[in-house]
Amino acid sequence: MGDKLKLYALSTCIHCRNTRKFLDESGIDYDYVYVDKLADQERSDMVDEIRKFNPAVSFPTLVFGEKVVIGYRVKEIKEMLGI
Repeated sequence: MGDKLKLYALSTCIHCRNTRKFLDESGIDYDYVYVDKLADQERSDMVDEIRKFNPAVSFPTLVFGEKVVIGYRVKEIKEMLGI
């Protein structure tokens, strides 16, 4: 499995926090970025990256290969990851 799960989140978002907690408690390996902690061009570039997967740029956005889950949706996250 070459794809790494990536979480785009906001540090102040309860749904993002719940998503991280679920992934951590499930023992899932993932990368994450708090978009609101980025500055200037780095933030702008990250928003452009997120827009490719989620045109509304809402949070949390989880990306795994070609699969995307937007929001804290445990059932969809489990289906995406096959757990």
